[in-house]
Amino acid sequence: MARVAALWIYPIKSCGGISLNTVEVLTQGFKGDRQWMVVDLERKFLTQRQYPQLARVKPHITGDHLTLTFEDFVPLRLPGKITGPLKPVTIWRHQTQALDQGPEAAAWFSEVLQTPCHLVRQSPDHPRPLNPKYALWENQAVSFADGYPVLLTNTASVQDLAEKVGEPVPMNCFRPNLVVETETPFAEDQWQTLKIQDLTFVTAKPCDRCTIITTDQTTGDRHPTQEPLRTLDTFRRTDRGILLGINLMPTTAGNIAVGDQITINPTAI
Repeated sequence: MARVAALWIYPIKSCGGISLNTVEVLTQGFKGDRQWMVVDLERKFLTQRQYPQLARVKPHITGDHLTLTFEDFVPLRLPGKITGPLKPVTIWRHQTQALDQGPEAAAWFSEVLQTPCHLVRQSPDHPRPLNPKYALWENQAVSFADGYPVLLTNTASVQDLAEKVGEPVPMNCFRPNLVVETETPFAEDQWQTLKIQDLTFVTAKPCDRCTIITTDQTTGDRHPTQEPLRTLDTFRRTDRGILLGINLMPTTAGNIAVGDQITINPTAI
């Protein structure tokens, strides 16, 4: 038996997350997830890989606005209205157009990161295509997530890893959207599709892990011995990387909630 244990969105790529009891699922990802992104002066994306302090930027939904806090900084308030001049941006190897969020947001994030940068928002008129190798249909869109609409982790897998590390491993260091509670570690490796309420999710590929999982998502500090990545490397390294969790693609839109039961299908649809 599997059930939804937690649901998360990360409005700004690589910044803090928001835990939700229910989410609206879109085919490009959870509504509100990774709609903004920080870019350098060459308009290339920036993440916790280079700037772990991004973990300390905390988002708060206030009405139709998004408010960001960081230490003793004056909070930054982002409008709900999707607006701004179009600018070219690069995320991994993909180039697209995004909406620049203006000089105030740029100055705020430049101070946070201590490097010149800009904040951009995804443009509804310039969808970012998902990797065609895994896409379910032509020009399937995705948010500013690393590559796929929804990232799933399994409570039993993280608990197994924590036992091998010898200390607690917070689930939030893996930055999942969908946390699934099961009794079997790494059972998700074999999942091809899963159904929650009337929504079907198809597995794209396992998630290859990097140094971000060594970052304390509260303080932004790296683990002094690179845990849990160091231990994960000892038993989860493959030719596809160091794996934990799976990337999913919703086939339709709808809503899911914490506590929902999940039907697992080990074969593709």
